[in-house]
Amino acid sequence: MTTTQNDRPGADDADGPGPTTSTEGIGPLPMEAGQVSEREARQVAEAARETSWGKPSFGKELFLGRLRLDLIDPWPRTDPVAASRAGEWLGRLDTYLRTEVDGALIERDARIPDEVFHGLARLGAFGMKIDRKYGGLGLSNLHYCRALMLAGSASPAIGALLSAHQSIGVPQPLKMFGTDEQKQRFLPRLAAGEVSAFLLTEPDVGSDPARLATSAEPTEDGTGYRLNGIKLWATNGTVATLLVVMARVPAGDGRRGGITAFVVEGDSPGITVERRNAFLGLRGLENSVTRFHDVVVPAENVIGGEGKGLKIALSTLNTGRLSLPAMCVGAAKWSLNVAREWSAERVQWGRPVGEHEAVATKLSFIAATTYGMETMLELCCLLADDDRNDIRIEAALVKLYASEMAWKVADELVQIRGGRGYETADSLAARGERPAAVEQLLRDLRINRIFEGSTEIMHLLIAREAVDAHLSVAGDIVDPDVRLSRKARAAAAASAFYAKWLPTLAVGRGQQPGAYGEFGPLAQHLRYVERSSRKLARSTFYAMSRWQGKLERKQAFLGRIVDIGAELFAMAAVSVRAQAERDGRPEGVELADLFCRQSRNRVEALFQALWENTDPIDVTAARRILAGRYAFVEEGVLTPAGEQEWVAAWEPGPATVPDVRRRIPPDPQRGTENADRRLPDDQDDQDEHGQVERDQQQVRRPGDAPTPLGRPEQEGRVEEQEDAQ
Repeated sequence: MTTTQNDRPGADDADGPGPTTSTEGIGPLPMEAGQVSEREARQVAEAARETSWGKPSFGKELFLGRLRLDLIDPWPRTDPVAASRAGEWLGRLDTYLRTEVDGALIERDARIPDEVFHGLARLGAFGMKIDRKYGGLGLSNLHYCRALMLAGSASPAIGALLSAHQSIGVPQPLKMFGTDEQKQRFLPRLAAGEVSAFLLTEPDVGSDPARLATSAEPTEDGTGYRLNGIKLWATNGTVATLLVVMARVPAGDGRRGGITAFVVEGDSPGITVERRNAFLGLRGLENSVTRFHDVVVPAENVIGGEGKGLKIALSTLNTGRLSLPAMCVGAAKWSLNVAREWSAERVQWGRPVGEHEAVATKLSFIAATTYGMETMLELCCLLADDDRNDIRIEAALVKLYASEMAWKVADELVQIRGGRGYETADSLAARGERPAAVEQLLRDLRINRIFEGSTEIMHLLIAREAVDAHLSVAGDIVDPDVRLSRKARAAAAASAFYAKWLPTLAVGRGQQPGAYGEFGPLAQHLRYVERSSRKLARSTFYAMSRWQGKLERKQAFLGRIVDIGAELFAMAAVSVRAQAERDGRPEGVELADLFCRQSRNRVEALFQALWENTDPIDVTAARRILAGRYAFVEEGVLTPAGEQEWVAAWEPGPATVPDVRRRIPPDPQRGTENADRRLPDDQDDQDEHGQVERDQQQVRRPGDAPTPLGRPEQEGRVEEQEDAQ
């Protein structure tokens, strides 16, 4: 692993020349896109990290062997007034989804109907996370995630639409890094129903942004940039009217350059949506391949400054990642309902199938895991809403954990349902049975282990944050590019740090029989978490001592370290939640106990696998597999033959295919938006926010013209925006 940027030596202090380090701490960037070295790629990823820890982090402390229960106990509370307002709005959303949305139709047609876009816009669903002063609902992270759970249960495609728009699309980066002018110009449009998308991935660039090829050349007059490139897998890309685009600005002439974030009007000349992609699941997803050819973007549309693009992307995802586990939790709740009702009614060998141990263990796993996932998510949301905590580790843990566990839950549900779990909902309905779309659930959930950071990338990202304290003091010792003189200084600092830290890992409250007694039957699990946290920290320290700089290549080991941390976080969370709700919901203690017992078994297996595994042999075997040594095993079947490349090449230039963007027709019910989307006490805020609402009505929205949803026509856009402001 690389060291933190603020602890790295300058180029003149390293052995040999290296990339130039930015004075703003953004770090080294390759001068050009394309093939870069592994070292350069790692430096780009490292430079995008948030290197400081100005706020407490439960997850960070957990990996250091410290169970800081005071950071989550007592269980955080929501503002009762805001909760009441949000609850009433969620009730209206629930009614709309139940009465106006046909999830089966969306699945069959692979398309969210136009009227659903309009209905969601009238409700204000596209502005859930946008502040009320810009016309949004201003929901907390907790209530936003509950809305996504609800929407995703009606149609996972709708959940993905709303999540991609607000969690990683234009609203969140502008909320965190936008100027007042940018917020006033764009957020009212988005709150009113325009759709946004986030464009980072390219045909040959996924989790390795160092090779980003989309360019943003400054215009000759210095007033803007000219974008050229192609973006792949842009969720909402076929319907979006505002885009967040990551592009590389060249350095020079006093310009720092680097990967930069832009707000781009979706109908700008030179933008072509070349195709809508189709997937295994989420068939209603509007996902595009989008080409940029000499697209001019004004300088005032840069978010946060040049070279800040990757840092903005990662910072946005710190809370943006909560949206994906929200839909995983919703899917698990749905699965539990189907599994419970089916297992109670279906009889085999004279007993309901749920009473047979083989199925009972699956039901137990689904129920306990759903409770655990929901608890982790709610805790992360509450910590994020509090804004006194750094949740970068916690949010990443819940994304990782929920996406993996929801997939297992869905797989177990298919098994419980048997042949009916493999049968489509339409086929079930045709036979007169309840159309539980279990096979669709499995397909829809599979992408969550890839979306917004694959499981493998999440393991590495969390591991990097988990060992940050070590790298801050000892990183130079294991960095092969650092000179001996600096290594010596680092060794002295590390000795002082470890002299204080290591003794704390020997004993702790987890070894005291009566510790955490206030948690009743759950106290034993908190003692286990405390002991295991220290064991986890000792294991990490031993690994660093053993492998030093090579630890970053021990990805399977690091993955297990992170998985242990996720389980410990979950156990602590469910224990605190169950205790807090004990008076009103005593059965929660039973579920928390059940979850912790299952989780402890998983933790013990992971601890054993840290040192007893086949990782070295697997790596050797993989090299031989890649070299074709075992290709004979592939004989006897028809393999995917063809002349096409595995990764399609692309060339810059104008589009050679038609634009396939989807244009939403006018909303026939336009004019009722404000009444539908207003929160219960919005009338009290009319004096404060009334002007924004009136301004919103001047900005083009669904129903203005037969153009994409809310998309301003190219002519007169500047004048219209000036009027709207």
